[in-house]
Amino acid sequence: MPNAYSDDQITIEVLRDLGSFGNNAYLLRPADGGAVTVVDVPEGSEAIVEALGDTPVERIVVTHSHFDHWGGFDVVRAHTAAAVFAGAEETKLESSRDIQPLPHDAEFSVGAATVRVIHTPGHTPGSICLHVGDAVLTGDTLFPGGPGRSGSPEALQQEIDSITKRLYPLADATAVLPGHGDPTTIGASQAEYAVFASQQHPADLQGDVLWTEAQTA
Repeated sequence: MPNAYSDDQITIEVLRDLGSFGNNAYLLRPADGGAVTVVDVPEGSEAIVEALGDTPVERIVVTHSHFDHWGGFDVVRAHTAAAVFAGAEETKLESSRDIQPLPHDAEFSVGAATVRVIHTPGHTPGSICLHVGDAVLTGDTLFPGGPGRSGSPEALQQEIDSITKRLYPLADATAVLPGHGDPTTIGASQAEYAVFASQQHPADLQGDVLWTEAQTA
């Protein structure tokens, strides 16, 4: 399984193109061994279980409430009873999953590594990103080329604020590991956003927005 990121404290493995929506899932492994953190459990999570093997799971973190990021939950739950977490502001979560809240700036450990929770509302009210080392797992908040799909002009502006105020302060070289598709970096994304910010846009702009293309509502 390919590594999306590694340093002397943590390795982040990516399982790509899972399920009908082509989701990414990530395994955060301590560099010195030990329990793993699973990030997102889409359809096709049988691949997660296979990759885990006998390695214990410390926690499952889901970046937001959209079904494609939860579709394999029962598969992973049958493999581990590890606690499940999502953003503290998230809505439309199933109470039967006994989901624990992760507020903005909360931290948890993966071995010697510290993972910081960044609340990035817009795509959903409780979307979160996870910053560890020189990488940030962005769920559907930020992709190469632009933000995740927004459901209203207000949600798009909220998402842009989340990205520019909470993600772009990270170092330019920080690896952006999204919930679908290819990675990018904070610096590359900022350069793309500069094109968007230099243009005028319709007041009712929403939906699938690309930083470097002319926008229509």
